[in-house]
Amino acid sequence: MQHAPDPSSMATLYVHVRILLGMIVGLGLTHLLRHLARIVERPKARRVYWVHLVWALFMFMYLLHFWWWEFRLSNQVHWHFNLYFFVTLYALLLYLLCSLIFPESVDDYQDYRDYFYTRRHWFFGLLAVMFVVDFGDTAIKGSQYLHRLGGEYWFRNAAYVVACIGAIATRRPAYHGSFAVGALLYELSWIVRRYEVLA
Repeated sequence: MQHAPDPSSMATLYVHVRILLGMIVGLGLTHLLRHLARIVERPKARRVYWVHLVWALFMFMYLLHFWWWEFRLSNQVHWHFNLYFFVTLYALLLYLLCSLIFPESVDDYQDYRDYFYTRRHWFFGLLAVMFVVDFGDTAIKGSQYLHRLGGEYWFRNAAYVVACIGAIATRRPAYHGSFAVGALLYELSWIVRRYEVLA
C-alpha cells in the first residue's frame, strides 16, 4: 500500500535538488566571470565585440534570475525523478549557453566578433530552446503561478523564440545589436516587475 508523501521529507528532497542546481548555476557564473576577467587582463589578445559582451551580461543576469525564481519549486511536493531530470537539464542548458558565449579558445577565429557570427546558429538555437523549456519549468510551479504571470509571459517567450530564429537567419549587425540591447533591458525590467520579491 502506497502512502502519501510526507511534506517535510519532500521539502528536504528539494534542498537536495537545489544543491545540484546551485552547483550548475555557480559553474556558469564562474565561467562567465573568468572569461570576462581574462578580457580585462589581456585586452589586446583578442578584439572584443560589444554585442557579444551584451549577450554575456544577459546570460549572467538570466542565471541569477533562474536561481531566484527556482525557489518556487520548494512548493512542489510531488518530486519524482522525471521532474528532477527536467530541471537539471534546464540548468545544464544554461551552462552550455555560457560555454558557447565564452569558449575556452577563440584561436580559430579572428576575434570575438568573428566567433559570435560564426557560431550564432548554436547560441541562438539553444537560446530559443531555453525559452521553450521555460514554459515547462513555469508550468510545474502550478496553474495559479502561471496565471499570475498573465499573457505577457507567453508573448515574452514566443517573441524571444522568433527573435532567435531571426538572429540565426541574419548576420546584420543592426539586428543583432538591437536584439541584444532589447533582450537585456527587457530581462532587467521583467526581473524588477515580477521577481524583485518572491511573494
